[in-house]
Amino acid sequence: MRLHSTFLIALLALGSVPALAQTPPAPAAAPPAPVESSPVPPPAASPAPAAPAADQAASPQSAPPPSPQAQTPGPAPAETPATPAQPQAPATAEPAPQPAAPAAPSPSAPVTAGRTTLFPNPGDPTNVEEGVLAAKPAAVLEGRSSWEDGFTNLKSAFARIEDELKKAGIAPTGRPLTVFVHTDDTGFRYQAMVPVAQAPEGKSELTPEIKFGRTPEGKSFRFVHEDAYDEIDGTYETITAYLDAKNIESKDAFVEEYVTELTDAQDTKLKVNIYVQPKE
Repeated sequence: MRLHSTFLIALLALGSVPALAQTPPAPAAAPPAPVESSPVPPPAASPAPAAPAADQAASPQSAPPPSPQAQTPGPAPAETPATPAQPQAPATAEPAPQPAAPAAPSPSAPVTAGRTTLFPNPGDPTNVEEGVLAAKPAAVLEGRSSWEDGFTNLKSAFARIEDELKKAGIAPTGRPLTVFVHTDDTGFRYQAMVPVAQAPEGKSELTPEIKFGRTPEGKSFRFVHEDAYDEIDGTYETITAYLDAKNIESKDAFVEEYVTELTDAQDTKLKVNIYVQPKE
């Protein structure tokens, strides 16, 4: 933000000072128990009787040939392993408890959705727009910051205002904005503002630090910065060149209005409206 200060101070030299503003499969362990117990009793309890029983069952159909003795031991053990396949059925029933998982919804809506900007229509980064600002009630927090910590301090200031407004039950109606009151080589003084529908009756402050005030008003030029905040110096350079070319002397009212959320200084999707008021 070092260059940021350079361009703001340069604009000051032109006659302006930046100002105002699932459940775990436990049953899976149970099925192995019946699988082990069922095969053990049949072979151990009656290995010898099992042969006569099989012979008696097979004798009425194939008694003449003696060869079935070789066949009876073969198929009998081959059929017994088929019974352990039955305990596998509970395993297929385990997916049933899974429907309990999707019972955790987490909806969240952006807090600043639907708020208006000082110029009601969307801005165009390729165009300079002229219009008139209408003053709006706002919660205002004043502070001072170095250029290096500017983004972080402004983001923190807006978070404080939003938090206090929520505690007081006051709904913000406009986008957060910064009014630069004074700038120099070391840093700047600012007014962080969040527009509201109206201040509570008979109250001039939200907290001892956050007062109620009004946003800037009057004729203004709007420039649009659409890139990372760290790259905003390029937009201020464009503003300086435009004022120079048009021979426009600006008033003490450089305003930054944050159309998108202040998430990170390197967020390339950031959009900022910059309002410059000419002297009349």
